Amino acid sequence: MFKALADPIRLRLLSMITSAAGEICVCDLTPQFEVSGPTISHHLKVLREAGLVDCERRGTWVYYWSVPQRLEWIATLIATPAPLG
Repeated sequence: MFKALADPIRLRLLSMITSAAGEICVCDLTPQFEVSGPTISHHLKVLREAGLVDCERRGTWVYYWSVPQRLEWIATLIATPAPLG
């Protein structure tokens, strides 16, 4: 999961998806980047495989939303202090 977030494009995509009210169309994500559509699709696939986002195809477009349980798990992991010693 952390490997999926290590790429700046994927981190920005996740931020945009999480910020959306419910879900967001890939057609709204792609124009925000200076990379090709297939590159954005690849990054979204990595985020899906990491369990951070999910999606649904509707006609020619794919809609994405974040998976709150996974984001909460990451937040808990990051917030847990490391043992001393």
